[in-house]
Amino acid sequence: MDPRQDRFEIAFFDVETAFPNPPGQRIAILEFGAILVCPKTLEELQPYSTLVRPADPSLISSLPERSNGITPDAVASAPPFADIADTVFDILHGRIWAGHNILEFDCARIREAFAEIGQPAPEPKGTIDSLALLTQRFGRRAGDMKLASLATYFGLGQQTHRSLEDVRMNLEVLKYCATVLFLESGLPDIFTVNRWEMCSAASVSEGSSGYARFMEPDELYCSRLKIRYGISTRFVDQAGRPRLSFVVDASQSLCTVLDACEVVAKKLFEDSRSNSEWNPVVTRQSGFDPTARLRIPTVVFGDVAQYATEMYRKEPSGDIQKLEFVRFDAAELDSLLKPGTFVDAFLSLDPYDYVYEQSAGIRLVAKKLIIHSE
Repeated sequence: MDPRQDRFEIAFFDVETAFPNPPGQRIAILEFGAILVCPKTLEELQPYSTLVRPADPSLISSLPERSNGITPDAVASAPPFADIADTVFDILHGRIWAGHNILEFDCARIREAFAEIGQPAPEPKGTIDSLALLTQRFGRRAGDMKLASLATYFGLGQQTHRSLEDVRMNLEVLKYCATVLFLESGLPDIFTVNRWEMCSAASVSEGSSGYARFMEPDELYCSRLKIRYGISTRFVDQAGRPRLSFVVDASQSLCTVLDACEVVAKKLFEDSRSNSEWNPVVTRQSGFDPTARLRIPTVVFGDVAQYATEMYRKEPSGDIQKLEFVRFDAAELDSLLKPGTFVDAFLSLDPYDYVYEQSAGIRLVAKKLIIHSE
């Protein structure tokens, strides 16, 4: 029997990376940090971290001088990934992997790094992605649910973007979220979601209140949106799964709301001095009605991908039936969301800034869809 099968610790880990220029080439690991954690007590058992020297020297020379200590000189004197690969393998293989957004990002970087040196990559016994987990269980009370936003929400300080410190911050965020959810489940009449959101909004300073209200929107309900273009799978995430979306005609009232939100979001984006290109949320072309793209998010549990959008079918009689899906199948969705079909949509407005794609804007995320069978 493989002794690693009896490994009970959870391996929380994080990687810091350098994005290539131009985009499209492999993203290099600059730092790896991990903590083995006891699942019963959440006690920190064994920490490990190291800077990593990328194989491409141009990535080192093009590194900006970061205030967190990941500098060109520090990275240039660090060991290459091949020298730490056995340690990383021993930490991760056969254990439960945990981290924030690891399914979308960190896991892929680990596998790429092992493939580059021609060694088999470690395999997890299971995975816990706190971004997917907390978005599902905790909602979007902390806006975009990034680690920095969650830390700000709970008053845990600034994210340093150093692997080991970010892992420890992730653990603290999970403890705080678990405490809040425990209180809400025990005293639902007192500790409700709305009360926590009101408390959060009241504690925001005047200078950032607009940002908080934008990042924590109420569900936007739109009735009888006509689908212009069906399911698109043109874009994929960093795990290789398609980013599912479809395009609807945008009414004048919807355009008014989205344009107002975009003014606020774009101002905040410009203040952040990001290098990404802003993409308007409403597409306007001469001679055509304006359109908007609706995203259908997915969540991953282990090796199984599921739609995060609730979907229903509304019959001409007015009866509404919830749709259940047994597998992730874009073709099946395409047959439901055909051009000319009308949908009622409950939406959230989520800002994004994909640094590696140099693309930013607002995405409309479908939280619930009611598909008309007419």
